[in-house]
Amino acid sequence: MPPKADRAFITHVAIASVAFVVGAGLIAWAIFSARDTDDTLSVTGSAKETVEADSAKWIGTLSRLAYEGGLSSTHAQVSRDGNTVKEFLNANGVVDADVVVSPVFVEPYYEYRSDGSQGPQRYQVRQTITVNSTDPAKIETVAKKVGELLGRGIVLQANAPEYFYKKLPELRIKLLADALKDAKARAESLASATGQSVGSLQAAASGVVQVLAPNSVEIADYGAYDTQSRTKEVMVTVRASFVLR
Repeated sequence: MPPKADRAFITHVAIASVAFVVGAGLIAWAIFSARDTDDTLSVTGSAKETVEADSAKWIGTLSRLAYEGGLSSTHAQVSRDGNTVKEFLNANGVVDADVVVSPVFVEPYYEYRSDGSQGPQRYQVRQTITVNSTDPAKIETVAKKVGELLGRGIVLQANAPEYFYKKLPELRIKLLADALKDAKARAESLASATGQSVGSLQAAASGVVQVLAPNSVEIADYGAYDTQSRTKEVMVTVRASFVLR
């Protein structure tokens, strides 16, 4: 058996050898990883298209105030108001099939005097009328002319029209292909600056769809959908990685 000093020396040499082998392996792996990273180029491509809304929604709410003893007559009045609004819609080209009239609903209000006693009971009587149409121009006209109902004694709270594009799924597929072409063009431009060329596609991931008002920059990480504008800009992005040659 070697002396104690020799055994310690052998142990130190063995540890050093193992450390050298492990270190060399880590260095080789790092060089290989760096080389692998250097052999790919990741870029973002985008594509945009302007479209016109092909459907629209408009919501109006009738409202009247009723006091104790007058609830029944107010309920009947709101129903008549609803019929008047339907006549107004029909006169402006909106068919009954596009109109949904909700039941009349009643919301009580509780008033208390300064001495703690309850005042006269009041009720808010409401009815909602919703129009869904594939003719956005018609809905826009209705929204602009709704003030005529005030002259007929109709109390109507009207929302701004909302505009939608139903063919968005089909358009998204087209724009994804265009965005990928844009990404490759950008990659080729960057690669040529270093004397390299772009090879096959390594990976690609699509971003969210942004449906924006014209010239808008209000994009969101989770996607955006503007409903206020009839004309919209639909944009998609693609993150792609290409092999460098």
